[in-house]
Amino acid sequence: MKKTTFKTALSTAVSMAVAIVSTTMLAACGSNGRPGTSGRAPVASSPVYVSVPVPPPAPLIRRRPAAPPQLTATIGSLARGFEGKFGIAVRAVDDGWMVEERGRQLLPQQSVSKLWVAITLLDLRDSGKARLDDPITVRPEDLTLFHQPLASLVKGDGYRTTVGDLLTRALTRSDNTANDRLLSYVGGPKAVRAMIDRKQLGDIRFGPGERLLQSKTAGLTWVQAYARDNGFMIARSRLSPAVRAAALDAYVSDPPDGAAPVAIVDALSRLARGELLSETSTRIMLDTMGSSVTGRARLRAALPGGWEIAHKTGTGQDLGSRNAGFNDVGLITAPDGRRFAIAVMIGDTREKIRDRQTLIQNVANAVATYAGDIRGAPGAAN
Repeated sequence: MKKTTFKTALSTAVSMAVAIVSTTMLAACGSNGRPGTSGRAPVASSPVYVSVPVPPPAPLIRRRPAAPPQLTATIGSLARGFEGKFGIAVRAVDDGWMVEERGRQLLPQQSVSKLWVAITLLDLRDSGKARLDDPITVRPEDLTLFHQPLASLVKGDGYRTTVGDLLTRALTRSDNTANDRLLSYVGGPKAVRAMIDRKQLGDIRFGPGERLLQSKTAGLTWVQAYARDNGFMIARSRLSPAVRAAALDAYVSDPPDGAAPVAIVDALSRLARGELLSETSTRIMLDTMGSSVTGRARLRAALPGGWEIAHKTGTGQDLGSRNAGFNDVGLITAPDGRRFAIAVMIGDTREKIRDRQTLIQNVANAVATYAGDIRGAPGAAN
């Protein structure tokens, strides 16, 4: 039996109602109800109500606009020309469309993960549990490895500063000691992972902190002596190539700090729209990211004049010609105010450093070119 449409069902129900009411009225009048046949007044019948079923409204489906075909083709072409394990994602912050190429796999974040420590801190600030002017001391036992300009200031019983100073050093200079000290201040890796879960940031992992992450990636077990006098590099150089290769293979195959580029651009878009932090904390976060001095040959290098960028880089260890982690993620803003979140993450490659930089630059250039073409199109707002 064919399904009855709503209009047909309604018409049928109304016709039945009219028929029932008419029949009831005729029955009430009867032969004795005709004028002149009886002195008794006719009995009025009770009104008849008919319940007409109304189907629920169809759910409103909001569809994100389709990604620009030309930008999609350009990103695809860039991906085909690069060798290695990598992922690219671009999200239009306000329009909602996304272009991605291999962007749903987990790739090493390296120092990109400093973003989540910073957001955890500012989230605590929003709840009144932390202040950027809180005093904090960085002691010798807080020192880490690799890039840590702060180490030169840590003498005697420690370097006294503020939480806000460490936040600035971690995001703008990618200082590992500043970041790990902030990590302990906010409650450690568990607190950061809880923030990621609570805010539903998706496929973003947070590792155990710089010291444990980097030592395991190299094939070492961390000891605090590695933090001074180039101790880590010396110990790593003494390992056999086979041990280092096995450790690096294990890292890139299942990175404990892995994240999907798609998840990162979604998180950055939500940050830009003020959905993760208060208005003030959002501004602090974006202004600090905008002051970054790292990665001058990555996303920033490809942007035309008038564009703004707030970003975070990440760079992993090398083993011969092989690199595990070469990234830049951030928010770029066109002169007309349109915003785009970009994540270019290279997880395992033998491509030269210049070619890695070029891939990242070309993605940024593709987005800027798309935005410029749209801005200059007939009828577009200028």
